Amino acid sequence: MKLQQGTGWIDGARKVESPNFDERPDDCHPELIVIHGISLPPGQYGGPWIDQLFTNQLDPGEHEFFAEIEGLKVSTHLLIRRDGELVQYVDLFKRAWHAGQSCHGEREACNDFSVGIELEGTDEEPYTNEQYSMLIDTLKLLKASCPGLTNAEVVGHSDIAPGRKTDPGPAFDWERVHRSVDDT
Repeated sequence: MKLQQGTGWIDGARKVESPNFDERPDDCHPELIVIHGISLPPGQYGGPWIDQLFTNQLDPGEHEFFAEIEGLKVSTHLLIRRDGELVQYVDLFKRAWHAGQSCHGEREACNDFSVGIELEGTDEEPYTNEQYSMLIDTLKLLKASCPGLTNAEVVGHSDIAPGRKTDPGPAFDWERVHRSVDDT
């Protein structure tokens, strides 16, 4: 796995291009990494629904929850499925629409300066060893290959949108991730 020279795409990731992105503001580069959790329908894994959500192809008639989120235009840079598969939706140097209303320190609008990584899962269920392995490898790659991310803080969606978001949740093993990434 490596970052393609001159692009924000990762070789080795399955590429599913999302239309839900735009340019980062001038003089704004990735400086923060945000970890999320997602499952579609809620609590269910596998299937094409996450790809469909991020590409605006989710059929609202397929599940009652899909009707609730009909018309939602969201994306992320990366997704790590339960089996450890890495999927990329948006060029790392573009602004993906993953954080929503958010604040890190004194800075608002975290989408402007962050990379979003979704983990397929729920707040309460432990993430898989395959996911942690891929996440750690991905974080190491981002910190080694992306200007601005060398010393980037890794936070949860709940950290930048407290009270509004809870992911990746209490089942996420922050110690495992920080120990593995910070020791390199």
